[in-house]
Amino acid sequence: MNRPPRAPDLSVYLITDPLLCAARGVVETALAAVAGGATLVQLRDKHAPDAELIAVGRALKAALAALGVPLIVNDRIRVAAAIGADGVHVGQGDDSVLEARRVLGPGAIVGLSIQSAAHAAAASALPVDYVGIGPVFATGTKPDHAPPLGLAGLAAVRAATGLAAVAIGGLGVAQVPGVLDAGCDGLAIVSAICAAPDPESAARAFRQAFLHHRGQHRAEAQP
Repeated sequence: MNRPPRAPDLSVYLITDPLLCAARGVVETALAAVAGGATLVQLRDKHAPDAELIAVGRALKAALAALGVPLIVNDRIRVAAAIGADGVHVGQGDDSVLEARRVLGPGAIVGLSIQSAAHAAAASALPVDYVGIGPVFATGTKPDHAPPLGLAGLAAVRAATGLAAVAIGGLGVAQVPGVLDAGCDGLAIVSAICAAPDPESAARAFRQAFLHHRGQHRAEAQP
């Protein structure tokens, strides 16, 4: 790797879903989540035309930039470039990490989805900033997902890479301690925030649980 990884704050990583966000809109849902403590936002829409996604993305980027929160785009590298997004997240079957780095440049944040220790080992040799590990549990937001890892599987995959890592897949507030104990740096959340009656309160619950568990660990580490 020619550059040191520059992972963003992964602690409460919101991934938008156009259907779950439909009642409020993607931008409004994301801003509510950020007000509650979301630290990173990924714009994910598998079906919208590029022009539509670029329009939403530019509005979201402008709003998030004012708050100092990075915007990541799922899969679509050239859409991310057109938006002026802070980075892109690609999967094992999506455009390659090297292509993302070529198009977006050395300063972009590039994330990669992994599901196994072999994926983790391969990712460590690529110019990526963080990995997304999952699914931890089954999730309806991505019906074609790989078999769930569970918390033990999550820990095993996480142990195979020194890159920053975020867990994804069917996660709620109750899973925060288990995910952090598995060695991850945060949780990627879709439905637990996007489908919540109050996305701000939902994000705040994740943030508070994250900070509480991290605080407990630091206290236990004190001599």
